Amino acid sequence: MTRSRIYPHDLPLVAPGMRIGLYGGSFNPAHEGHRHVALTALKRLQLDRIWCLVTPGNPLKDIRELPSLKTRLTDTARLMDHPRIDITGVEAKAGTHFTAETLDWLGTRSKGAHLVWLMGADNLKQFHKWQRWEDIFNRIPVAIIDRPGYSLSPLNALAARNFAWARLPSRKEATLATAQCPVWTFIYGPRSELSSTALRQSTKAQGTHNAQEP
Repeated sequence: MTRSRIYPHDLPLVAPGMRIGLYGGSFNPAHEGHRHVALTALKRLQLDRIWCLVTPGNPLKDIRELPSLKTRLTDTARLMDHPRIDITGVEAKAGTHFTAETLDWLGTRSKGAHLVWLMGADNLKQFHKWQRWEDIFNRIPVAIIDRPGYSLSPLNALAARNFAWARLPSRKEATLATAQCPVWTFIYGPRSELSSTALRQSTKAQGTHNAQEP
């Protein structure tokens, strides 16, 4: 039995004053790199909980072969396996397709809580392609977690340059959740080599290889 609780259609429990990290993604598949980001943020930002927002589908990605939401919720919970990491598919219920829309929806349902947007460093590089990306920076603290090969390049990304003045020094990262927006920080540390894309490609390659075997 997993220690992470699944909320297929609802928000996890929330109360005023809670410090909650929002970790969105397709989680296709969920892997140790995702868990690394979540655990790093939980500890370094001194969060009370993390909500993994398992999306119906990322607008920037091909979703034709995307496993069902139920499957990804179950797999993500099994992978996270942590009593302070909740897994929710509420984005499907909300009918939102973009992070900015999801934050609008969450804002009216988690008043008094301190929300932080979490993402791996690889996402910062393309963050300016997200709908209303500047609004996201202006409305919620953002934490970027280091990923292999991305320690320097994301800091040259358009979003990082435009909001360079709002970057919180790493020595103050524990205050991010309650800091005034816009504010963001880059968390350096041990990194995971895993990625969902690489795992999917590996699985496809293995399937092709097996299909050719006698």
